[in-house]
Amino acid sequence: MTAYQAGLAKFTESGAQVLGISTDNLPSQSHWAKEVLKIDFPLGSDFQRTVSEAYGVLIKESGIANRSTFVIDGEGIIQHIEQGSSALTIDGAATACSRIKKK
Repeated sequence: MTAYQAGLAKFTESGAQVLGISTDNLPSQSHWAKEVLKIDFPLGSDFQRTVSEAYGVLIKESGIANRSTFVIDGEGIIQHIEQGSSALTIDGAATACSRIKKK
């Protein structure tokens, strides 16, 4: 999430909005986002795992979500997915947002 915070301007320039979702409970996540990561974008809690399951990223054995990035266009259609370690960088998501803006 720190890479997304550092690259927030790239997303804003392309008209994109960055949202984070974590399976942590809200108090833990809120502290982590504000005090440790110092992120300025909205972060939602998926403590019930419904979003993770709906997007197919829930690892049921451990109850956590696979680290993933989804780029969703203005029509609600997923245009790009990054998973695993590639989701830690903004390159793929930023490129996808730029492509969507050009359409």
